Amino acid sequence: MMLKTPLPAMNDPEGSRVPESFPEVVDAHVHVFPDYIFKAVWKWFDEYGWPVRYRISSEEIVRFLLERGVVHVVALQYAHKKGISVDLNHFMVDLCRKFPGKITGMATVFPGEEDADKILQKAFDDGLSGVKLHSHVQCFDMNSREMDIIYESCSSSHKPLVMHVGREPKSPGYACDPYQICKAEKLESVLKNFPELKVCVPHLGADEFFAYKCLIEKYDNLWLDTAMAITDYLPGQNPISLHDMRTDRILYGSDFPNIPYAWDREVKELGAFFQESEKLKQILGRNAKELFSI
Repeated sequence: MMLKTPLPAMNDPEGSRVPESFPEVVDAHVHVFPDYIFKAVWKWFDEYGWPVRYRISSEEIVRFLLERGVVHVVALQYAHKKGISVDLNHFMVDLCRKFPGKITGMATVFPGEEDADKILQKAFDDGLSGVKLHSHVQCFDMNSREMDIIYESCSSSHKPLVMHVGREPKSPGYACDPYQICKAEKLESVLKNFPELKVCVPHLGADEFFAYKCLIEKYDNLWLDTAMAITDYLPGQNPISLHDMRTDRILYGSDFPNIPYAWDREVKELGAFFQESEKLKQILGRNAKELFSI
């Protein structure tokens, strides 16, 4: 389903902080970049996505969420081309040092670049806690040898891999067709071949929701995050209720700051959906702590 973009801003009201009645909130899907990359990302969103509501720096992003009651942030970035991942990983290490104990930083690498395994090992040695990849931007084949190198690096170092390999959103702004490279059966091959690899797929695997529901029931090394998939914003509907999914494998993630609505829209949706149940504790914090060893 090709997005008819740009999509509109929501202009919905935002809360001042996470409600006091909520369990601990770990935001497992927060984007950070150096300023010059953020400017390029937001320009892309203006043309192909939606108006990004929170155009602030990476330090401000982390501080914004912590000041509003989020107890921990999992910070993600991705290399859109070869040759920049080392600098991005250094940037992430420096950011994490500014918020000790409050941020889990993920490394990145461009699949197929020279010495990818060494780049990741250095990032792990410097304290980064896993890897983030984005198939729509990096246009990789999940079942290629260049990806096996990354899977092996994560597996041997016991580091999780956050990998956007759901088919949506499809956009002319990408250099490849995500419907060709992002298929649940491709990921299942990875899960089978690398049983020690912990994988988190954002956006509940949109739009193959049912396929990913089945995969988390079948594989203990797969997690899904909720980012933008439960906010009633994107076209199309998730036909699967979270109540019908394996909630010990679902993580709350906001996709902050690259969102067109209030920062707390999704966390309030989850609170209303699960109220004060044990499942809410799992999704808002406990599962992320387990996956990322927080």
